[in-house]
Amino acid sequence: MSLTLDPARLGRIEAWAAQSVFAGRFAGLSVLIRQHGQEVIYAQAGQRDLATGAPFARETLARIYSMTKPITSLILMMLVEEGRLHLDAPLSRFLPEFAELRALVPGARALDETEDCPVPTLHQLLTHRAGFSYPFNPGVLAEAMAERDLLFKPTSGTLAAHCAELARLPLAFQPGARWEYSVSIDVIGRVIEVVEGKPLDEVFRTRVLAPLGMDDTAFTVPDTQLSRFATLYTRLPGNPLDLQSTAPDAAALRVYDDATGSPFRRTTCFSGGGGLVGTIDDYMTFAEALRQGGQALVSPATLRFMLSNHLPGDIASLGPKSFAEQPMEGVGFGIGGAIVIDPARSRVPSSPGDFSWGGMASTFFWIDPVHQISAVLFTQLTPSSSTPARAELKALVHGALM
Repeated sequence: MSLTLDPARLGRIEAWAAQSVFAGRFAGLSVLIRQHGQEVIYAQAGQRDLATGAPFARETLARIYSMTKPITSLILMMLVEEGRLHLDAPLSRFLPEFAELRALVPGARALDETEDCPVPTLHQLLTHRAGFSYPFNPGVLAEAMAERDLLFKPTSGTLAAHCAELARLPLAFQPGARWEYSVSIDVIGRVIEVVEGKPLDEVFRTRVLAPLGMDDTAFTVPDTQLSRFATLYTRLPGNPLDLQSTAPDAAALRVYDDATGSPFRRTTCFSGGGGLVGTIDDYMTFAEALRQGGQALVSPATLRFMLSNHLPGDIASLGPKSFAEQPMEGVGFGIGGAIVIDPARSRVPSSPGDFSWGGMASTFFWIDPVHQISAVLFTQLTPSSSTPARAELKALVHGALM
C-alpha cells in the first residue's frame, strides 16, 4: 500500500510542536502518526516537567483521562459478543441501586423537581444519552455532583461506592432525550466489574492491555516509574477543572498535579471514564487495533458496529448543554467515541467516518478509515479547551495528504 502523506508537509508538525512550546501553550508534547500501519512521523518538543527539564519523550507517562473511555467501551462490546449482556438491557439488571431513578423536570431549579422515568439502557450509557452528567457541566445535577465530589477521582473511594452515591441523585433528563457528556462510562466500568466478578484494573489488564502488549498503561503509576511521569499543568488562574473556560493568552503555566504528590500513585477508584496513565506508543497500539478491525479483541463486524453513528443525527441536534471535547455539528457518536458525519459542518479537515476522542489533559487520537491513518497527540495541559491544538493537528495532517 502506498503512503499518501508527503514527508515535507508532515515536517510542519515538528515546527508546530516547537512553536507551541515556545509560545508557552504547552510545557511539552509528542505526536505519533502511522499510515497503513507504517510510522510516518514522530515529533516531540518541550519538557514533561519544567522544574527538572526532563524531555517530553516517547517513554513519558501521561494521564490520558477520557481516552480511557474507548477502551472501557470496547471491553463492554467484548462481553456483548460473548452473549453475556445486550445493549438494550436496563442498567438496573446489573446495578440494582439504579432500579428506581427519577429525572429532573425540564427547567428544574432544584434537586427535588423530578418526575418518573425509565431506567436507562446500557446503549444509552455508552452514547451519553442516559441522563447522567459531570460535575463540570452546567445544571442542577452537575452542581449536586460537584458538591458530592462525584468525579470518580483516583483516590476518592471505590467505583462501587461512587455508583451507589450517584444512584441517589436524579437524572438530568429523561433517558434518550438529550446528549450530555457524563460519567456514564464510569458506570459502564462498574457493570463490567459485576459481570466479570473482578476489579476493573484486572479486567483491563487481562482483556486489552496484556493481549495488545500495552505494558506501560495502567490505573496506577508505580514508584519505580515516577521519573517518567509527566507533570500536569494549567493556564487557568482559577479552577483547573473548569472545562467550560478558555485560558487567557497571557496566563503562565502552573502545576496542577506533579509526579510526587499525584493521586495516580495510590489509585482506589478504577475510573473507566478517565483513569488510565500510559505512553504514546501504547495508545497508538490501541488505535491501530481499532483501525485494523479489532485484532481479535472483537470481530471486524462488531468493530464496524462500534464505529458507526449511533445517534439519530449529529450531537448538536440532540440539544447538548454540556462540555464536549469534540465539535458537535456534523459529528455523531459511536460506541466509545465521536464519528465525523459531515467534515464541512464540523469545520475541521476530516474524513467521513473519522473516529476520535480526547482527554481532559488535552490528549487526543483519531483513526481515519479513508486514508488508513492513526494519529495520537500527547501533552499534559488542563482544561482541554485551553487551545485549539486538536483541530490544528488534524489540519496539518490533512494538509500533508497528496
